[in-house]
Amino acid sequence: MPEQSEAVRRDDEGGQPTPTREGPLDRHRRVLAAAEDWDFVISHRILRSLGVSRQQAARQVLAGRWTRCGTQTFAVHTGPLGFRARCWRGVWETGERIAAVDGVSSLQLAGLKGWDEEDIFVSVVHRHDRTHRDGVRVRKLARRVPNEVISSGVPRTRPAVAAIRSAHWAVSDRAAATLLAMAVQQRLVTPEQLVQAQQVVKGRTRRAFIKQIVSDIAAGAHSLNELDFAAACRVRGLPEPTRQAVREGPRGRVYLDVLFEEYGLVVEIDGAGHLWGLNGVADALRANQVVIDGDRVLRINVLGWRLDADAFMDQVTAALRSEWALDNLARRQASLEVPSDEVGPTG
Repeated sequence: MPEQSEAVRRDDEGGQPTPTREGPLDRHRRVLAAAEDWDFVISHRILRSLGVSRQQAARQVLAGRWTRCGTQTFAVHTGPLGFRARCWRGVWETGERIAAVDGVSSLQLAGLKGWDEEDIFVSVVHRHDRTHRDGVRVRKLARRVPNEVISSGVPRTRPAVAAIRSAHWAVSDRAAATLLAMAVQQRLVTPEQLVQAQQVVKGRTRRAFIKQIVSDIAAGAHSLNELDFAAACRVRGLPEPTRQAVREGPRGRVYLDVLFEEYGLVVEIDGAGHLWGLNGVADALRANQVVIDGDRVLRINVLGWRLDADAFMDQVTAALRSEWALDNLARRQASLEVPSDEVGPTG
């Protein structure tokens, strides 16, 4: 005999509640409608609140309507889980009273685009035990920042906190810097919020690096001091450049970050916000005018500099030793030479 349970309906005549019978298919439809709020996954606790027992849930799995996704989670379908559903699963399987989606997963819930991460990152305070689940990465915290968890919808950390933790948990410095920049570029957080979060969120890895990158992002176009670049030139035995040189262009004065005038080489240092909004338009016009006037331009992105300054300095060195740069230098020196018959007083 098919398994059934009692539900409640109204008697047509007296309006008094009387028991009725709910079949497994009707129960599935009822739970399916309720589970829409959780992206069509549901937990044992929610099932109990809907009057569905563990045995009844197990029969839905046996009937091929539902899929078991752990000890606490069911999908009320047999297809793959969507991202939000996997986040709910991560919280429920870890412990919904203690867990919150965190790091890059929280940023993705906030709207981060262009970053692929299959696993769901979930954080818990260190005193709680972790249970391993496929597709869920649990990270223990020494403590939570006050008011860091957003409880409406999927429990998750606020974007600024999540951005800093995503940088601490990233697989490389490059990934860490990219996530921080993307969070600001996509307007999930402001640079000021990122600075504040960096001051209170204490991770275990790359603390100094993250502090520097956050400072670069907050400082924008002025994040790499030209003095740092000049020092790197001295280390390699390169000529001292002119910093913040001024040229006159058709649109007025043009300020160049670094100029090797005798070599005809300009180095433009792009801040972390170089391509945000319309920032890149003025930079492109300036660089184009420099080329029109006869010089060549190399660009250094400040975040790239933090990750691999040597690679950029290799290019600067190669440019200064190139045939065209040495030709420029020779012409410049020749133009400064004074003919010998004009040297010294006569008589």
